[in-house]
Amino acid sequence: MRLGATAVAVLVVAEAAAWLLRPRDVIEPAGASEDAYFSHEQLESAQDFRAGQRLLMLGGLAAEGALLIVLVAGRPEVARRALRSAGERPVLGGAAAAAGLYIAISLAPLPFAIAAHERSVEIGLSTQDLPAWALDWVKNLGVGALIAAAAGSAALALVRRFGRRWWLPGSAAFIALAIVFVWLAPVVLSPLFNKFEKLEPGQARADVLELGRRADVDIGEVHRVDASRRSTAINAYVDGIGSSKRVVLYDTLIDGLDRGERRSVIAHELGHVSGHDLRRGLVFLAMVTPLALLFASRFADALARRRGVEPGTPEYLPALALALVVTSFAVGVVGNQLSRAVEAKADTTALELTDDPKALIELQRRLAITNVSDPDPPEPASWLFGTHPTVMERIGAALAWERGERP
Repeated sequence: MRLGATAVAVLVVAEAAAWLLRPRDVIEPAGASEDAYFSHEQLESAQDFRAGQRLLMLGGLAAEGALLIVLVAGRPEVARRALRSAGERPVLGGAAAAAGLYIAISLAPLPFAIAAHERSVEIGLSTQDLPAWALDWVKNLGVGALIAAAAGSAALALVRRFGRRWWLPGSAAFIALAIVFVWLAPVVLSPLFNKFEKLEPGQARADVLELGRRADVDIGEVHRVDASRRSTAINAYVDGIGSSKRVVLYDTLIDGLDRGERRSVIAHELGHVSGHDLRRGLVFLAMVTPLALLFASRFADALARRRGVEPGTPEYLPALALALVVTSFAVGVVGNQLSRAVEAKADTTALELTDDPKALIELQRRLAITNVSDPDPPEPASWLFGTHPTVMERIGAALAWERGERP
């Protein structure tokens, strides 16, 4: 009964946080038909590709979930012996067990990830061959295993020290680490996978600085990243906080877009800066984490009790991991609602800064074609996994601006 009540409370708090933090002054998209902007062949190709990628993603999620369920419910003898052996040395054993669990969970969906990569190569989206992709995957695995080892060992230590109330100090630690991660990731983790260079003087940099002055924001640093070594996709993003804050432009964007389109992208990213959207995301995290960890704690304890597992031991980790995965997925669906609203607001800011709806429309067309995106994906897929408005919604916002509508 308490578990169900806690689950409801998590979702209520998450929805309330998303509503409170949601930007209000967002332009309402006008209706638009995808047939007016994309050919039949483009739509058919994108829909087929993305439908296949979604199925592979769901297959990967199912493989991860199935492995965790087996480890929690069935606990194969090999896993049982390894976890019990790890329990003889609580700190190092917990770290080793957490890293091993992370590696196992990462390996489960690997066949689906390889198939998704190969499909991206076939359609011309990925520029990496399989060995280069595998090297990146191994790098990710190594970094993730190190983080999992530290997090798993710390979580077990908190459970041993605070018992059922471990989620209280755990929430504070998680929020603090999230802030540190956002601060350090651009300068510590990202350079492990890509080469970043300060954007050289020229029209692109001049546009960034000019739009930054219009937006009245402190841009931080502006970087060019060698995204073309992996993909033909066009993108940009804002990363970091404080001294690590930066606007990052893909080299494919700088080289592949005309000035109007490029200015729309830059203005969109500056919209995230002026809207303090990274801070907004951290506030959402701080609001939902305590109840989310309380639910995960109670869920993990219920799973562990059924198998006679003592909380705070390495054998407890699979139950905790399964509980955290379920919790993260549910909270993530709600968080995506906030993300879509934030992205829509950044589009509105881009229109305010550039007053060039035609450039935004052409940008969305080009992004969809280059990134092989479905302009109007199935509603359940957008609701569950979409972090941005659909392409047609973004085109609709530009059309509304062109007609003189304002938020």
